[in-house]
Amino acid sequence: MIEMQDVYKKYPNGVIAANGIDVRIKQGEFVYVVGPSGAGKSTFIKMMYREEKPTKGTIMINGVNLGKLRNNRVPQLRRNIGVVFQDFKLLPTLTVFENIAFALEVIEEQPKAIKRHVMETLDLVGLKHKARMLPTELSGGEQQRVSIARSIVNSPKVVIADEPTGNLDPDTSWEIMNIFEEINTRGTTLVMATHNREIVNTIKHRVIAIESGRIARDEQRGDYGYEG
Repeated sequence: MIEMQDVYKKYPNGVIAANGIDVRIKQGEFVYVVGPSGAGKSTFIKMMYREEKPTKGTIMINGVNLGKLRNNRVPQLRRNIGVVFQDFKLLPTLTVFENIAFALEVIEEQPKAIKRHVMETLDLVGLKHKARMLPTELSGGEQQRVSIARSIVNSPKVVIADEPTGNLDPDTSWEIMNIFEEINTRGTTLVMATHNREIVNTIKHRVIAIESGRIARDEQRGDYGYEG
């Protein structure tokens, strides 16, 4: 499903953010990515959806070699990868419904199918009643739920979440995790970078710890393993 072989990433300023990473994530797994700030977690995550390209090595997702993928093919790749960001990245002038529908419009889905899929997904994240609202009329937790709905509306095989609870209060963070758990039970692979010690230690899944661009630890049902 997701495989990295001897992956290196060196930035123009000389920083090495990935230093010989080898990892395989199977279809349907839920994986936390943890580690100190500046350890290379964000680069690890961004390479999975081709926001960053490896300097060396091979990254395969669903049989596609991301390092050799031409830029004009990246949008097609991302149809099978949902991405959830810490800062939501919603379009402020579009309603909740329109923000989610946009993900289907770009792949030219039929209007009737768009309406059905969007409302079903809003029901999953508990926001069906707020379909006509603008993002500015929602709480941070509700905006993150819209972001999740947008990422899963076209039923991707993989969802990548980069610090999805980073801007949320504890109660809302648990609500978001319940949604991720539901998505995962439906067979979607979920890779989540996080600094939330309590979540990782309470909702047990595989833990990959990255330090200095290397995988320092890879444990099934692991702990967070860092202070704070």
